[in-house]
Amino acid sequence: MSHRILFVCLGNICRSPAAEGAFRARAPHFFTDSAGTSGWHIGDPPYGPMQKAARGRGIKLDDLRARQFVAEDFHRFDLIIGMDADNIANIEHLRPAGSDTPVRLLTDFAPQTGADHVPDPYYTRDFDGALDLIEAAVEGLEAHLRG
Repeated sequence: MSHRILFVCLGNICRSPAAEGAFRARAPHFFTDSAGTSGWHIGDPPYGPMQKAARGRGIKLDDLRARQFVAEDFHRFDLIIGMDADNIANIEHLRPAGSDTPVRLLTDFAPQTGADHVPDPYYTRDFDGALDLIEAAVEGLEAHLRG
């Protein structure tokens, strides 16, 4: 069973911190973190509008800070979860030889939504729509991990 879970998006200021926060609220006994495939926002807190939307659902994000995904994450985590196919490709590009750490799309855990990725609300401005998908998927992820 996976106990160390990393959520990854592009900048680590919207989707992945929201997924980490939502999952952490549901399953605080798991070790979680989040990262971005880009280094644009290293050290920054989650994006203000995402924090506000998450706070409205009781999801706390203000203690999180952006960091960049690194190859060492394959050794530190049991499961790496990307928000879209580009994130997955960027993660896989850094996979060390011999690593078998699973990398999955978050929406794999919410097939009932029909979504194949979590759209980036930094661009779409649909923070609540992204959170709807994220919350459905982290519920499915928790159920999957419970077996």
